[in-house]
This record gives sequence, structure tokens and C-alpha cells, in this order.
Amino acid sequence: MAKYDKKMIGELIDGTLEFYQLKNMMSSHKDRERFDIYLSVLQDRVSWDDPILLPIGEHLFIVQKQNGDRIVKCDCGHEFCDYKDNWKLYANIFVRDTEEKMNEVYPKLMSPDPEWQVLREYYCPGCASQLEVEAVTPWYPVLKDFEPDIDTFYNEWINVPLPGKA
Repeated sequence: MAKYDKKMIGELIDGTLEFYQLKNMMSSHKDRERFDIYLSVLQDRVSWDDPILLPIGEHLFIVQKQNGDRIVKCDCGHEFCDYKDNWKLYANIFVRDTEEKMNEVYPKLMSPDPEWQVLREYYCPGCASQLEVEAVTPWYPVLKDFEPDIDTFYNEWINVPLPGKA
């Protein structure tokens, strides 16, 4: 079984891992140690101490606060909401709903028709990082990506105590 170190997991996160290493990593058994290293690398990259329970996007994490609350937090430190709420409703939202706004992203005549589809861009209010983009019909409600069952994930899937717990 292959062993991974923080450097290799960091390269995986950054997208700089050599292809053959990436292929081997994807094909190999997903061991608990790799997940622990992954969380450790992510934790080392943020300036705050709340334990990361689960990454949910490039800059977003579900973290455990000292009082036991689980919230969505950006790597810049901005706190959005309880992890069971839809964090997108607490983000800055820019909607590309006109031809002019679409043409800032797409070449002319290659963009969606804004009467049929709009782009919703979600940004962190703390650091302005783009967190997600949705392509939806104009009237569609804000999507909630998922709500992970964190306790089941830790207790039954990876069989380890939650970070910050004894």
C-alpha cells in the first residue's frame, strides 16, 4: 500500500501532482491516514484554529467551533452560517442575466440566452474569492449543494473520532 506525505497531499490539493502519481493515488485504497493528512494540510493553510471537519469547496469548510457549533467557514476566516443552512444565501451574489454581462465571460454569440439561463456567481464577503457558479433558469431557487451527515461519515465510514473531540 502506498504511503503519502504532506508534500504529496499538498500537491494533490494544488493540482500540481505528477499525472502518474495522481493516477496511482486515485487507483489505490483510500486509507484513513490519507484523510488525516489531507485535513492536516488544509488546517495548516488557514490562519484560524477551528478544526476542519470536512472541505465542501475550494475555499469552504465545515468546521467545529469551540462551543460545539458546526458552521461553514471560508479559508479567509469569514463565517457564513450553520452547516445545515445554505451558505450561498449568506454570500455576495452576482447574477449574469443580460447579454452584456454574459459577454464578459463568453464570446459573443456563444453565451446562453439570458431569458433561458443565467449565471449566479457566489463570492465570499470576507475575501471576495469566487466560491461557486450556478447555471440555472432565471426563476430557479438558489441551489443547496448537499448536507453531509458528518457524524455518520466519521463514525461509520472512516471510523475515527471527530477532530476536536477526545
